[in-house]
This record gives sequence, C-alpha cells and structure tokens, in this order.
Amino acid sequence: MKAMIFAAGMGTRLKPITDSLPKALVPIAGKTLLERVVARLANAGFDHIVINVHHFGDLIIDYLKEHENFGLDIQVSDERECLLDTGGGIRKATSLLEGDEPFLVHNVDILSNIDLAKCYNDHIASGADVSLLVSERDTQRYLLFDEGNNLRLMGWTNIATGDVKSPFPGFNPNGYRRLAFSGVHVISPGVLKSMVPYPDKFPIMDFYLSEAAKLNIVGQTANNLQMVDVGKLYAIQQAEDFVAAHPE
Repeated sequence: MKAMIFAAGMGTRLKPITDSLPKALVPIAGKTLLERVVARLANAGFDHIVINVHHFGDLIIDYLKEHENFGLDIQVSDERECLLDTGGGIRKATSLLEGDEPFLVHNVDILSNIDLAKCYNDHIASGADVSLLVSERDTQRYLLFDEGNNLRLMGWTNIATGDVKSPFPGFNPNGYRRLAFSGVHVISPGVLKSMVPYPDKFPIMDFYLSEAAKLNIVGQTANNLQMVDVGKLYAIQQAEDFVAAHPE
C-alpha cells in the first residue's frame, strides 16, 4: 500500500519554531509530527511512503537516514529548489507513485483517530477516482457534496465571503451538504494523467474543483472523527493533549 506525506510546507504559522526547523520535525510529546504520521501509516499497512520536502528539506532527509527510514520503503520527492504546492507536489512525485493501486495522501501536521486502512479500502470499494475524508465541523470554508449521488463533490464555498467555486454550469450551492476537508485523501492512479496539463505549481484543491465534473470525486465521512491540525502555535498544546488521550 502506498501513501504520500505532505512535508514540504514553510510552516509560517508555527514561527518562530519553524525559523530553524521544518514543521515535520516539530516535536509532540517526545516524537516528531513526521514520526507520528509515519507510524500511523505503517500500523495501517502502508509500506511504501513518499515524503516531499522543501523547507529545511536537508534536515528531514538526514532525519530519515538517522532513523533508517523507520524500517519502511520511504522515498523523498525533493522540492528544495522550488516549492510546488500540494497539487504540484503530487504531480512531481508521479514516478514514485505510479502503479495499479491507489495511494493515500496525508498532511504531516494532522493528528487524528482516523482508521487509515478503512479509508483506503472504502475508496477501493467505492470505485471513485478520489475520496476526500471530510467531517462536520465549524469552519469558514466548506466543500459541497451531493448527498443523493454518493457524496459527489460539486463545489466549494466560503460562508464568510459568500464565494462559490464549481465546474458545473449554473451551480447553486443551496441544497448541497457542507463538509470540511480533513487533510487526508485517497487518489486512484488514473488521476495522475489528468494532472499532466497543469503547471508545475498548483494547489490540489483547485485541481479537484476544476476536475469535479470529469472525475468521480467523493466525500468519505468517518464516525466520531477526532482531529488536531497542528498548524498554529496554540495547537501544539492541543496536540499534546490529543496524544495523551490517544496513546499508541
């Protein structure tokens, strides 16, 4: 089973910690974010992992060598010369992800109780091109799904500004289910071909919203989902509390 960890980000919201350290190596209860995500993937059966790097990428590469890749088949997609955003990061890693099986994508700064193996297997059973793990939580930005069509992705809205995006002509956001993205998604290999016309650098969510009318992109919900996005300084304590409440 294949997975990709997004670990290339600048971590600007975690300054000053990330002035000298990549976000992936921020420690939470004695273990780095990267180690915690790698361990969760390994425990779920993922044995081939791709990690993209940019900000202090050499530190991540050295860290993996020091830990002997945690006994897994781990490959680095090197973006140290140019940060390619999430979509561009996947596109650059195509040669490392190609094959007949889907791959799971996981943000390095997400801690959760997600059953990653179930997420992956449910994607295969659904026959979807992309499965986005989503939940009902308070935010300003929501993905919009058609409940009557297996939670197919229809668009996006920012409820604070009223902005709406959708590839469907005449799209009206009313009547669609609003769900928040969790930072975990599963992608079938054929989707990589749809990325070929895109530029080197692009956000994956812009790709999904542009291609939703052509690809079968669906939402996948998880019961009792608990999650911490370690994107800001105040979330570090939340992450410490989460780890204490969910021992490995």
